[in-house]
Amino acid sequence: MTTHMATRPNCSIARALELVSDRWTFMILREAHLGTTRFADFRDFLKIAPNILTNRLTTMVDAGLLEKREYREEGERTRSSYHLTPAGADLKIVLAALQQWGDVHVPRADGPTVLRRDTRSKGLVDVGFVAKDGQQVPDEDVVFEPVPGSSADRSTWR
Repeated sequence: MTTHMATRPNCSIARALELVSDRWTFMILREAHLGTTRFADFRDFLKIAPNILTNRLTTMVDAGLLEKREYREEGERTRSSYHLTPAGADLKIVLAALQQWGDVHVPRADGPTVLRRDTRSKGLVDVGFVAKDGQQVPDEDVVFEPVPGSSADRSTWR
């Protein structure tokens, strides 16, 4: 019997896209990073059909991006809230990079809807490459280098 692990793509990008490959997943992640946790709030803020939201939230919980927690307000039935896991929280940089790209290449006439701000200095921040020593590296100085012997190693393609 073939396991799911055996059929997973070799490429890190492809494996990540298996979890976050649709628009609604990214929009739910955006809302979660803005502090949204309740189903009704996700539904209302995103204007998403409840069945689609239920499906995406379940998938995101199963993938380990969100954690489902039960809560109950006085006089109400028990409901679920959804909270970022460490894996979901780590997607902040991906969301910020997509937002930054969108602000530059497909901007809104009225400007950005969300700003990326440093909580300490209150200054605006950009997403970029940072070397291990903490120094920023210009985009044009960064290359994707295949690991020798990996499926991305083009020298083995002949």
